[in-house]
Amino acid sequence: MSRTAERHRAEAPKHLGFAVIICSTSRFRDLSEKGRADDPSGDIIVKAIRGAGHRVAARRIVPDDKDEIQRALMKALKSRKTDVIITSGGTGISRGDVTIEAVQPLLDKELPGFGEIFRALSYEEIGPAAVLTRALAGVARGKAVFCLPGSPQSVSLALEKIIIPEVGHIIKHAREG
Repeated sequence: MSRTAERHRAEAPKHLGFAVIICSTSRFRDLSEKGRADDPSGDIIVKAIRGAGHRVAARRIVPDDKDEIQRALMKALKSRKTDVIITSGGTGISRGDVTIEAVQPLLDKELPGFGEIFRALSYEEIGPAAVLTRALAGVARGKAVFCLPGSPQSVSLALEKIIIPEVGHIIKHAREG
């Protein structure tokens, strides 16, 4: 790592607030009908965030609906308790997968390297099926936003190898004038 990157990491905030938004019509339906939903990817995200010394400012499950996803994202972007937003789910290639399309227009800047690195790491684990992986990261209103696939393996990979090690550095630069 370069000295500049090391210095930036040292200057970066160490304790951040995360909003976790799970985009899944089936989980949303379970939550609405049963008052609870099995959410293994959300559980992995929360565990990783807390394990790294950060806090969970909000956790929501929304249906695969562009307007609902944008409403949840805007609420998190307006919250003073939130520095980072992670969405999980709705990033596939089926007609109903709309998370990327909902989030992308709300970003001030994209971080294309996130998707590139994520797919390269995914390729090492799952082979050419990684070509189906859509992932997005960027900044909006001084906050970092990450859109991850819904699979627990994908969530773990992104958090462990990319997000947790680099999120403070991203926030440091996102907040600069």
